[in-house]
Amino acid sequence: MVTFHNITLSTAFSLLMLSIAEAARPNVVLINADDLGWAEVGCYGQQKIKTPNIDKLASEGQRWVYFYSGAPVCSPSRNVLLTGKHTGNCDVQDLKRVDPKNSWRDLKGDWPIRESTYTLPEAMKKAGYATAVFGKWGIGNFGSSGAPDKHGVDRFYGYTDQAACHTYYPPYLWNDGKKEVLNTSLTAATIGHILSTPKPKGEILADTYRAEQHSSDLIADKMLEFVQEKAREKKPFFLYYAPLEPHVALQPTQEWIDLYPKSWDKKPYRGEHDYLPHPRPRAAYAGMISQMDHNVGRLLDTLKACGLDKNTIVIFTSDNGTTHDVGGVDHRFFNSVADLKGLKGQLYEGGIRVPGIIRWPGKIAPGKTITQPAFHADVMPTLCALTGADAGSPLGTDLSPVLLGKKSALHDRPPLVWAGGGYGGQVAVRFDSKKVIRRNLFPGKKPDNWEVYDIVKDPAEKNNIAAKNRDLINRAIAILDREYQPAPGFQALRYKTPEQAAE
Repeated sequence: MVTFHNITLSTAFSLLMLSIAEAARPNVVLINADDLGWAEVGCYGQQKIKTPNIDKLASEGQRWVYFYSGAPVCSPSRNVLLTGKHTGNCDVQDLKRVDPKNSWRDLKGDWPIRESTYTLPEAMKKAGYATAVFGKWGIGNFGSSGAPDKHGVDRFYGYTDQAACHTYYPPYLWNDGKKEVLNTSLTAATIGHILSTPKPKGEILADTYRAEQHSSDLIADKMLEFVQEKAREKKPFFLYYAPLEPHVALQPTQEWIDLYPKSWDKKPYRGEHDYLPHPRPRAAYAGMISQMDHNVGRLLDTLKACGLDKNTIVIFTSDNGTTHDVGGVDHRFFNSVADLKGLKGQLYEGGIRVPGIIRWPGKIAPGKTITQPAFHADVMPTLCALTGADAGSPLGTDLSPVLLGKKSALHDRPPLVWAGGGYGGQVAVRFDSKKVIRRNLFPGKKPDNWEVYDIVKDPAEKNNIAAKNRDLINRAIAILDREYQPAPGFQALRYKTPEQAAE
């Protein structure tokens, strides 16, 4: 056997083949915005907010028009996205904290997923991918069972706690398992709405609510370093980028505010609902989305500069729909959910229908619009199918036949299921074009009657057709009986409570 520097020829050949195989495997970039509404980017109809990079991504890939978040609120949605389970069968079924106190000095974190829970980063790591998360985690602080380092994440930089994400000038960010100090004093800028602040009566200045280091561009910088490093190493990677934007507080850097007309804002936002004030709330909100779009563009440009863009699957989505008009948000001004009903926290379309953009040059035909219903639970099984990773036992569906053009639709896909997600307790099941929903299901509340809507014919959900669709309601109940289980620490949903007689 020929040897060279103590390595046999056969071993060297095996290592070469492994290197070639790894180089051929697609990288994966999953981008998950925060509270970005379905129609807040140009490719979904936005007219006022500039999102050229996201729009270009859509033109180069597929735009899914019935793409749904895993939940109408943050932490459970992220749990669904990263596990392939729906909210009826995952660990975090609502917004809940380990400790309800919201103090930067003693943040205990959001309710964590269990250490035994199998995640998308774990699946990718097991398949030989380098894994990284940049931005918002939201399903377990470091030191808890849900910490990133316990779920297959090699590199982490950002926030673990959704309460901490109410400011873009945090005292610290997590750099892997260590706190990296960014802004040294606890001021209005650094505490966000974690601590109530007095509502100013005089002139509002944006600089009052700024500190030394803004987190968004810093997180993006670290992310680009990771991409460049893996390009040099020629190692396939899974990158989960979870920017904070456009979640309030309103704190974009000034250049993005200046992109928009001063005439938009007739009066300042003075900090109602404990969010930070801003002199130009509409321009600031649009500016946050444009700042995020800019950082998405930086990521796409870096992939191209490193020669990785043609071998990288990129998915862009959001954790839920547009937030309510708090913190200076004005969803009507921007037509944030178009003609859809509902906002963040609700299982109506405006609360859960989100952007769904997928690009893979050479594999996915560009410029296509897809009407196949899909939701965040489908992401893990789909990506695992495309990369050869082990998806475990997800409840979502592998969408790759539609992505790759092998099928125009998945007519036999299981229904989409939501159970939990706060705001009184609620469930929903989507069958083909129809969605069944019931609200106010927590103990102590009077449950609403079942509602049924034809989403395709009635996207605004104005015409409740429950009376003519008792069979669908019974099917939804049967699915929930089979797949819904209250997670430890969360209230049971009373979806089988008898309905009230019609008045």
